[in-house]
Amino acid sequence: MRHRLVLATALVVVAVVVLALWPVYVRPQREDPAPADAILVLGGAHDGREALGLRLAREGYAPRVLISNPYEDSPLINRICHGGYSFEVICFDPEPRTTRGEARYLAEQARAHDWRRVIVVTFTPHISRARYVLGKCWDGQLMFVDTRPRLSVPRWAYDYVYQSAGYVKAMFENCG
Repeated sequence: MRHRLVLATALVVVAVVVLALWPVYVRPQREDPAPADAILVLGGAHDGREALGLRLAREGYAPRVLISNPYEDSPLINRICHGGYSFEVICFDPEPRTTRGEARYLAEQARAHDWRRVIVVTFTPHISRARYVLGKCWDGQLMFVDTRPRLSVPRWAYDYVYQSAGYVKAMFENCG
């Protein structure tokens, strides 16, 4: 009987956590793209985010795309960084190789070039945390878009834990 009570309590706690974080990770605030000074593609899984960032630039939303390149050797990123485009493509290795490093780079570039609005491309579970981290470094307008990838239940569970841990870490870090 006691074992069942513990199991039922654990299931209720998990259900409450999943429901409470649903709007943060599964249905985060997204924006429709609008003309911007730049498009920032955050690093991570090659899930179509690079192609989306390049497509938005081709459609005229921004004159440049910043591609985070924290990878040792990615054929996809190497092709993108050395391709010929009608817009500027800037590849950078963030320091540190995290969202905070990407936020620092964005803030430096935005201040140096007087940018006011940037489209940020990432994947769905990362949007809310990325908004928080980038917002700590730069107070310009951020518009978040994603590829809306199909994720498995185990992947969603992983991202709930990973992004939550990232939020806790980010609360104790400043931008500098």
